[in-house]
Amino acid sequence: MFENRIPLFPKKTTIEHDQLFINQVDISEAAKQYGTPLYVYDQAEMDSALNSYKSALDKYWGIDNWGITYAGKAYLSSHICQWITANEIDLDCTGAGEIGIAAHAGVSAAHIKVHGVNKTAEDLAAAIQYSGTIIVDNLTELNRLAVLSKANPLPELWLRFQPGSSVQTHSFTQTGHAGSKFGMDTEQIRFAVAFCKENNLPVTGLHFHQGSQFRDPEPIGDGITRALDLVKEIGFEGDWHLSPGGGWGIAYHETELPDPSIDQYIQFVAALVKEGCDQRGLTLPKLHLEPGRSLVARAGVSVYEVNALKTVGGKTWALIDGGLADNPRHALYGARYSCLRTNSPFSSETQQVSLAGPYCESGDVLIEDIDLPKLTEGEFVAIPVSGAYHLSMASNYNGARRPAVILLHDGKTTLIQRRETIKDLIDRDHLL
Repeated sequence: MFENRIPLFPKKTTIEHDQLFINQVDISEAAKQYGTPLYVYDQAEMDSALNSYKSALDKYWGIDNWGITYAGKAYLSSHICQWITANEIDLDCTGAGEIGIAAHAGVSAAHIKVHGVNKTAEDLAAAIQYSGTIIVDNLTELNRLAVLSKANPLPELWLRFQPGSSVQTHSFTQTGHAGSKFGMDTEQIRFAVAFCKENNLPVTGLHFHQGSQFRDPEPIGDGITRALDLVKEIGFEGDWHLSPGGGWGIAYHETELPDPSIDQYIQFVAALVKEGCDQRGLTLPKLHLEPGRSLVARAGVSVYEVNALKTVGGKTWALIDGGLADNPRHALYGARYSCLRTNSPFSSETQQVSLAGPYCESGDVLIEDIDLPKLTEGEFVAIPVSGAYHLSMASNYNGARRPAVILLHDGKTTLIQRRETIKDLIDRDHLL
């Protein structure tokens, strides 16, 4: 009865000798070797997702006239930066911290794009030094860039447009609606373009984003239409760039399968932009997409040890060694997950349990009332689709130490991020 959860895991997931394997690696053994909580990333799954986007863009938009930007906020590490460089795609950084990680890992300026609704002086200085594109969120930021341009040449500037509409998703992840904190409205964009021309600032593109984790591309048609109307009015000199954001969804639970089609998403966007440009007499832009979680979420699996089992008030709890501190998504907006036991994952002796972490919050629950093979203390459970917006949102709540991260590749494991230590927690402190 649990076989229908396997498609949530990386494609190279198998059951061998009654054990869960991913890309030829025994996940129970990996958990014993590296400890738990443990985050596992499958290199093959990341490559597969990226190739799906590349193939669709070549097919529907045209070779060499598109860009793919990985969202650093989904999960960022030095290895991810190396993967970005090896695949010649771009990286979206928010703030000096992410820019610093990217620069340290060798991502070239041409492939770093800087976002952020409130870029500090430190953020802007890092963006000017290390990036190739700054996506300008507001007029105050634009004024600051104009001042800074007198001392240093600026990277290309794109203006973030607030189209006044959003996609159907959780309200916490909607971004393009009127009144959102993101971007500038039509009047502000008009003013920004005139300001850039007056001050000889290198504005070359328009960006907007309407929300994350959506499965139907139709609502972004309104944003594309409004953006192209605006481009027709304001004009861009020479080659120009258009980014209708990203946020394409994936399935987190077996009831949400199958994943929405990347191919259909790209086909819809490409056809609408091409038709819209033709109707308005616009040259085709370089089209940029920000796939976000759909590049990396499925590649990640989180592994926890069951430390205690208890039944109170008729409810059975499996208390695991991670939760809110490494994955706050369920607490933030009710994200729904599935799960498999790593040992005998399809056992017929079942029970209904809820998985909760060790932290002092009632909201420290990862999964409510899920059917699993009967659990015993000391064994491991694996939660799929854990590659995005888990570790990047992790905290040290209750003194939690962020988990280790390993990469799976052709039956081998590589530690790409060590587990935090107690020393890490105290090194910033100064005793008086």
